Amino acid sequence: MHALVVSPHATIELSEVPEPVPGPGQVLVEVHHAGANFGELRHTGHFPAGTIMGFDGAGVLADGTRVVGLGLGSWAELAVYPADAVAEVPERVSLADAAALPTAGLTALRTLRAAGPLDGRRVLVTGASGGVGRLAVQLARREGAQVVAAAKRGEGLRELGAAEVVSEIHGAEPVDVVLELIGGSTLVTAWGLLKPGGTLISIGNASGEPAVFPAYSTILMGPPRTLRTFGDVDDPAPDLAFLLDLVARGELSPQVGWRGSWERIREASDALLGRAVAGKVVLDVRHR
Repeated sequence: MHALVVSPHATIELSEVPEPVPGPGQVLVEVHHAGANFGELRHTGHFPAGTIMGFDGAGVLADGTRVVGLGLGSWAELAVYPADAVAEVPERVSLADAAALPTAGLTALRTLRAAGPLDGRRVLVTGASGGVGRLAVQLARREGAQVVAAAKRGEGLRELGAAEVVSEIHGAEPVDVVLELIGGSTLVTAWGLLKPGGTLISIGNASGEPAVFPAYSTILMGPPRTLRTFGDVDDPAPDLAFLLDLVARGELSPQVGWRGSWERIREASDALLGRAVAGKVVLDVRHR
């Protein structure tokens, strides 16, 4: 079969590789569409040469059931996933839209859930123009939050539910919750915007810069503020099914900003890493 793999030069190339064989508790999926994420493209060099890339894939099982899955090796004509990492795709949802959901959707959903009840609270989403950010804006608004979306390119964010759209967060009003995707100085500034008792969840570092906190900035009076990390993708099937149901009912838009053949992976990568994509990148897998 063919797959997009890491080359010896840490680039991604379309190559011929052996077909995977599912083991106990696994399923084999014929992949039709695959989602691409900023992190996996930015850190390709961290994977050994020959690694089949990609975590998000949508396609069909041997019996024709349409599914979406989460697991490394998704950028291939065939992919193997744990059975608890696969969810059936409703008829109203296209496989291309489904492929945009796993990594970004789970990240947005689970970080917001970890922040507690959102109704009536001010929620700041940094890097809101990307795949995670656009989904987070919609999900937070759905839970009754007053969403502040921070993005250099804020087109369409009000339509997704943001009450405020800002290009930078210096001088912004205090917030109860922050979903922080930029890192560096943005994380430090966002921490300073938290109300007493507020929660900041760090889920990205698009800037690639260190976060340097001023002395005593983490020693604050009043109810404790919390800075949390996120990386929990265990048992994703139920949450994938929940997200797919929202899409099927028209309550969530996957926000695909770039779609094309997987043979255009370099073009897709340049667009995503160059911040030229509003939302998600979806690759169409061509079977030979």
